[in-house]
Amino acid sequence: MIANANIKIEKTKESRVTNYDVNDVPFGKCFSDHMFIAEYADGKWQNASISPYQDMPMSYAMSALHYGQAIFEGMKAYKSITGDVSIFRPLENFKRMNKSAIRMAMPEVPEEIFMGGLLELLKLDSAWIPTSDTGSLYIRPFLIATDEAIGVKASDTYKFVIITCPAGKYYTEPIKVLIETNYIRAVEGGIGFVKAAGNYGRSLFPTKLAQQKGYQQVIWTDGKTHSFLEESGTMNLMFVVGDTLITPALSDTILAGITRNSVLALARDWGMKVEERKISIIEILEAHANGTLKEAFGVGTAATIAQIIGIGHVDNYYPLPPVEERQFSPKIDETLRNIRKGKIEDKFNWMFKVS
Repeated sequence: MIANANIKIEKTKESRVTNYDVNDVPFGKCFSDHMFIAEYADGKWQNASISPYQDMPMSYAMSALHYGQAIFEGMKAYKSITGDVSIFRPLENFKRMNKSAIRMAMPEVPEEIFMGGLLELLKLDSAWIPTSDTGSLYIRPFLIATDEAIGVKASDTYKFVIITCPAGKYYTEPIKVLIETNYIRAVEGGIGFVKAAGNYGRSLFPTKLAQQKGYQQVIWTDGKTHSFLEESGTMNLMFVVGDTLITPALSDTILAGITRNSVLALARDWGMKVEERKISIIEILEAHANGTLKEAFGVGTAATIAQIIGIGHVDNYYPLPPVEERQFSPKIDETLRNIRKGKIEDKFNWMFKVS
């Protein structure tokens, strides 16, 4: 059991949910009625509350704006075919957030704050959860430094906040990706393995350049030699080569994705060969040339499964088999969706029931 952490609750006077079709809204632009906030000051967590969604009053000297002490998570809640509300593997997000907090010299969030606030918030805003096959309520917990001070040091005060928004598919079509061999997402000893805001800010310019060339995303390569593939945009990266699922091994430059972990668990449960190791550009291009590269896709909370239909490298473009010819990733996508919607057995106990 998770206590409610003595949460003070102020309900909105009138819900905005009737102003929207929650099954048909743009991703990340329509926010639910309420938000959860807890504050850290004087060495302890305090003032846990849920209030109507609103703008945040802040100082222009707030530490997070200047020194980048800002981390976040991404997770989803679903309505099953019976109307039950469940969250997909939230305790894994809780653990990963605190892993990020430690690396960024921020206070860890207690489980009763993280989970207690989350559960109370979802009970209030369950009407915002889409019921469509591909719909979900996207959940964004984040932690920011709030000291009003200019000076490079860890903040003494923080806010932990949870906001939510109804969401459909992140990518509505298969994507083309460009292998990035100039700019770097993460380096050894850095923060590539945590969900720090700066990781995403630094990715925007290279992604913009790729989009100008007709690609939707980039494939990041290692920071030393640009020879090994690491992630695709904001997603973990996977390939089916021959009869084997391969993905870059986790390191301090690669995020330990929860969807990644789930896909690998299902693949192994199905008896598929799985390899977590370094993957070179040369290996993938050779597999394309000899016809053994069957599938490429990204995996992540927002995208779930993002089909990659073509890979660019330098001035060359390598088309991949069409999605309808693929066997593994469409099956994974459907299986995860059916688990989340309660259509098939949740044998791994991934769904955390709210109500």
